[in-house]
Amino acid sequence: MQPRNAVLTDAHVLVVDDQPDQLRLLIDVLRSAGCRISVGFDGAQAYERALALSPDLILMDVRMPRMDGFAACRLLAADTRTCAIPIIFLTVAADLDERLEGLEIGGVDYVLKPFAPAEVLARIRVHLSRTNRTLPATKEEMSAPDLSGDGVLVRAAVQHLSKRLNNPPGVEQLARIVGTNEKRLSRAFRDHLGETVFEHLRNERLRIAQNLLNNTPLSIARIAEEIGFSSAANFATAFRERFGVTPSTYRQEPRLQDLAGTGETTLDTD
Repeated sequence: MQPRNAVLTDAHVLVVDDQPDQLRLLIDVLRSAGCRISVGFDGAQAYERALALSPDLILMDVRMPRMDGFAACRLLAADTRTCAIPIIFLTVAADLDERLEGLEIGGVDYVLKPFAPAEVLARIRVHLSRTNRTLPATKEEMSAPDLSGDGVLVRAAVQHLSKRLNNPPGVEQLARIVGTNEKRLSRAFRDHLGETVFEHLRNERLRIAQNLLNNTPLSIARIAEEIGFSSAANFATAFRERFGVTPSTYRQEPRLQDLAGTGETTLDTD
């Protein structure tokens, strides 16, 4: 029978925490199990060292200076070079909403501080065992562009916005969420997408609106609410500016749906 800790032997774990006493304790626990260990002191180092070292698993604190664990997780999840690395969060927070956010953005598990060494090892063992089962890449992973640098920032920001179209953060807050500043994020959007953050948000909302108009019986007002417009009138104005027809006309005329999909803006029939 294989020893229980066999999966931990020589496993490479990146431990990220800004508190030296916590780091020392975790290092001792992991070393006793035979793990290879790398260390980071904040989220920025977590991302940089994950890129450089390709660890088998990341054990990361949530609340850290410079870049917190959630921002680092968003970048790691958005980068094709690191998105498969399981991330276990360490935190003193027992708040359910915070734990759910960490799982939503890509974390696989939580360990609450103060932790029991046996629990830490057990959770690492479980996730390493799952990761070691070779799975075929998904269609999305195979087709995802290989981004680096600011391209990863853009992807992380786009992924965050896609889940919050009806209540998006401002650009400054969005930049903090992905661990950067407003100026750099705005420049990255222009360089990689050819549009501002606001323009991307508006275009994505209108793309979703097209799908809802085509495939659901939702009212115009409900669609406007779902995608974050303040009123049906504002939604109709933005839709007409983009596609040349009102949402109601677009829904009533199937031929216009094909034309609008090509980006035509000269379909004014009203």
